[in-house]
Amino acid sequence: MTRDNSKNRRYTKEEKEKFIARMLPPESISPSKLSLETGISKSTLATWKTKASVSKIKGTGTYNKTISSREKFLIVMETYTMSESDLGKYCRENGLYVSEVKEWRSSCIAANDGAKYINQSSDLEEQLKDEKRKAKELEKDLRRKEKALAETAALLVLRKKLDAIFGENEED
Repeated sequence: MTRDNSKNRRYTKEEKEKFIARMLPPESISPSKLSLETGISKSTLATWKTKASVSKIKGTGTYNKTISSREKFLIVMETYTMSESDLGKYCRENGLYVSEVKEWRSSCIAANDGAKYINQSSDLEEQLKDEKRKAKELEKDLRRKEKALAETAALLVLRKKLDAIFGENEED
């Protein structure tokens, strides 16, 4: 005997996500209550919830609404000075997890530290250029002085040879 599927309604992904989100924290409505509210069978709702929980554990939580990085940053700014209990209350009211907000906070801090390192890096590059320029000037000066010293040494050797040839022991 075949089953009549003509009565089964297809739900869009958005509708499923909306129902799943209601069954998960912070609202946490049971599938039976939601079934009474929506007319969807308890087993269907429970299956959706289970699949969503499994996909969340695997890291593919598609039921969560996507939050832009700008929104995450604004949430971090808004919650930064809150105590743990205030943060929990805020998260429950806005359908967020405390762990998510803390993760976003650490990401923001890391991003800002990265900017600091970029600024330090440009300062270091500038200092390195100055040091290379100074080293080049010093090497040039050293070569000039070595040449002068070699010339002076050659003149002294020639003078001694000249003194030896003519036998003059007079000092100038």
